[in-house]
Amino acid sequence: MGLADQIREQRLRKLAELRAEGVDPYFNRFSPSHDLAQVVEKYGNLSGPELEALTKTFRLAGRLMLLREFGKATFCHIQDGSGRLQAYVQRQVVGEEAFALFKRLDLGDIVGLEGKLFRTRTQELTLAVQRLLLLTKSLNPLPEKYHGLTDVELRYRQRYLDLLVNPGVRGVFVKRARIINLMRQFLEARGFLEVETPMMQPVPGGATARPFVTHHQALDLTLFLRIAPELYLKRLVIGGFDRVYEINRNFRNEGLSIQHNPEFTMLEFYLAYATHEDLMALTEELICHVAKEILGSLSLTYQGVDIDLTPPWQRLDLRESLTTLGGIPAAVVQDREALLALARREGVVLRPGEGYGRALTKLFDLKVEAQLQQPTFILGYPLETSPLSRKSDLDPELVDRFELFIGGREMANAFSELNDPLDQRERFEGQVAARLAGNEEAHPLDEDFLQALEYGMAPTAGEGIGIDRLVMLLTDSPSIRDVILFPLLKPER
Repeated sequence: MGLADQIREQRLRKLAELRAEGVDPYFNRFSPSHDLAQVVEKYGNLSGPELEALTKTFRLAGRLMLLREFGKATFCHIQDGSGRLQAYVQRQVVGEEAFALFKRLDLGDIVGLEGKLFRTRTQELTLAVQRLLLLTKSLNPLPEKYHGLTDVELRYRQRYLDLLVNPGVRGVFVKRARIINLMRQFLEARGFLEVETPMMQPVPGGATARPFVTHHQALDLTLFLRIAPELYLKRLVIGGFDRVYEINRNFRNEGLSIQHNPEFTMLEFYLAYATHEDLMALTEELICHVAKEILGSLSLTYQGVDIDLTPPWQRLDLRESLTTLGGIPAAVVQDREALLALARREGVVLRPGEGYGRALTKLFDLKVEAQLQQPTFILGYPLETSPLSRKSDLDPELVDRFELFIGGREMANAFSELNDPLDQRERFEGQVAARLAGNEEAHPLDEDFLQALEYGMAPTAGEGIGIDRLVMLLTDSPSIRDVILFPLLKPER
C-alpha cells in the first residue's frame, strides 16, 4: 500500500470516528459573509488599531492549506476560490471541544470560521477565530504538501488539483474568461448578435477536417459533431441577420499536439456588406482591444520572443513569402511541376483532388509559418484550398482571403464569402469527387445550404478566431492543454 493509500485509510477511520461522535463531516448550513479576496481588498490596508476598532464579525470558509501548531494555539491558511487568508485558532477562545476537533483536521479539509480581523506581530492580516465548523472532510491528500503539482500530465488529468495548488493556473483561466467576455463586449458594441447553431449536423461543413460521427436512435439518423458553424451562420445572414457571431466548440477528429485539441473554442462572426479587407482592420482593433485590457500594453513576450501588436500589421502574399522567408526560388514557386516535385521531396502528401494549391499551403506551413512571430496577415490563398471563399477579381485562381499569424501560429482565418450559388455548387461537386476518390476531409455537398444560398446572401465577410490560441498568446502558455480546463488525453494504462 502506497503512502497516499495509507493516508486515505487513516482519514476514512477518522471520518468514521467523527460520525460516531455526532460530528457531521459534510455540514451544509454555513453561509460565508465574504469571500477571502473581498476581505483582503476591503480591510487589507487597515492598521492593527483600525482593525481592532471594527465591531464586525466575519464568517469565512475555505480549504485548509497550511497548519502551524503552537501548543494551545494554531495558525492556519484557508483558501477559497478567490484567494487565501491566515486564521488564528486559540483553545481558550474556541473552547476545548472545538479546539480538539480542529487539532484532528487534515490539510485539504474545508472549514467554516467565524471571528474578527487583527494583525499579527509580523503585520499579516489574520482572522481571530471565535467559532469553527468542519464543512467537508477530505479523504485524499493534496500533492506534495502544497508545494505544487509538477507532473505535467497529472496536472492535465487532475485539473482540480492543479487549480488548488498552482495559483498561476487559476490566473490563466480567469484571464481566459475575461478574454471571451471582452470579445463579446467588443462585438456587441458594434451591433453583432450572439447566436447558437447546431453542434450535431446532418452534413458536416465549413472547414476541411474529418468529423466525429454519432447516431440519433429515434430518427435512425447519422449525425456529425460540427467541424465549424460557418454554413449555419451564413444561413442566418441570408435570413437577415447582417451581423452575427458565435463563441462555441468545434470538433475535429484529428491528432493531438501543443496546438491541437479535438475539441476547441472558436469565435466565428459574419458581417454583411463587408470584405476581407474590412475584417483585417476589425481584427487588428479587436485583438488590440483585448490585449490592452488583459496586459495593459500592446507589447508582450511569448515564450521568450518579444511581440509588438501595434497596428498596422504586416501583410504578405503567400507565394512571395515562400521566397522571401521560405527560401524557395521564385521560379520554383511559379512553376507548378517544380513546386509539386519540391513538395513531394519535403514529405507533403497530396490527397485526391489536391495539387499545386495544396502544395503551396503545405510548403508555407513547413517553411514560413514558424517565422511569423510578429502579427502578419497572409494573403493570396489558392482557390483549390478555399472552397467557400469568393474568387479574387484580380486573379481567378486566388480568393479574397487572409490568415493571421502571431507567435508562429495561425490565429484567424477570414475571407469574403462566396455568395454565388452556382459557383458554390460547382465547387462542392469538385469536393464530392475528391471525397469519392479517397479524400476524407473534402467538403460534402450540402443541398440545404445551396438552396438557402439561392435565395440570395448579401456580400459578406466572415472570420474565425481561435480563442484557445489567443489565450495561449496572452498568457504566455506553451501548450493548448494549458488553456483548456480538461483537455483530451490518451487513457492511462
